[in-house]
Amino acid sequence: QVQLVESGGGLVQAGGSLRVSCAASAASGSIFKDNAVGWYRQAPGKQRELVATITSGGSTKFADSVKGRFTISRDNAKNTVYLQMNSPKPEDTAVYYCKVVAGLYAYWGQGTQVTVSS
Repeated sequence: QVQLVESGGGLVQAGGSLRVSCAASAASGSIFKDNAVGWYRQAPGKQRELVATITSGGSTKFADSVKGRFTISRDNAKNTVYLQMNSPKPEDTAVYYCKVVAGLYAYWGQGTQVTVSS
């Protein structure tokens, strides 16, 4: 019954900003509040990589490639996790996925495409 849906992707100019969202279904309960959440991305011909994480306690961590530019946050009232992309670069172009591990199962969203133009 848990479903994660990413949204907010699209075309953004290098140096601009974009925020992608990951919304959990009502049946997911407080899954984001109670568990760590990760944002991943995958570009064509490349491995899926971890971009950012936020723990149940609110601690965040970022890949070196996005440190200082990306921010991960959550809104428990909306059951949504966000990835704020500031000063994106063409190298950030990828499909972005959210993931949460609850119990013994890992849940993934379907992904949202982010394209950064030069």
